[in-house]
Amino acid sequence: MRTLVLNAGYEPLAVVSFKRALMLVMNNKATVIRSDVEDPVWSANGAWERPSVIILARYVRTPYGRAVPISRRGVLRRDDHRCAYCGKSASTIDHVMPRSRGGRDTWENLVACCLRCNNVKSDRTPAEMGWSLSFTPRMPHGRSWTVRGFDRPLPQWDEYLGLAA
Repeated sequence: MRTLVLNAGYEPLAVVSFKRALMLVMNNKATVIRSDVEDPVWSANGAWERPSVIILARYVRTPYGRAVPISRRGVLRRDDHRCAYCGKSASTIDHVMPRSRGGRDTWENLVACCLRCNNVKSDRTPAEMGWSLSFTPRMPHGRSWTVRGFDRPLPQWDEYLGLAA
């Protein structure tokens, strides 16, 4: 189970394990805002509520303007696991300008691609193939890209994520 961590200004900071969240609460560094009462944490001394959302006792500045690191998972997530060329389900990534021709590993040069299109395209550019991209690739922006674990929010976090937007 994962726990959403908010700073004192109700801005999302991170997603941590319930164990880490429970330790922050037990050390008076955070307060439980929302918990999962159906699934408590049992110990030798009794039961604790399993935290779902906690708020830190002191304000922690939210990092802004950080560059999002490039990863295979990030490219697939940005492109919603859809091939940039044909629109089918994608499981690989492709360099728009092939690496063999000087293409770099940048957000603007990487797109999600299905295996078929990736093999057919090989080391050519989309223009040489007569293909076009369904969108212009760019670095993703927003809170969900800078906070670890935000890619799969739980339903009980909705009201707190809405406050941040």
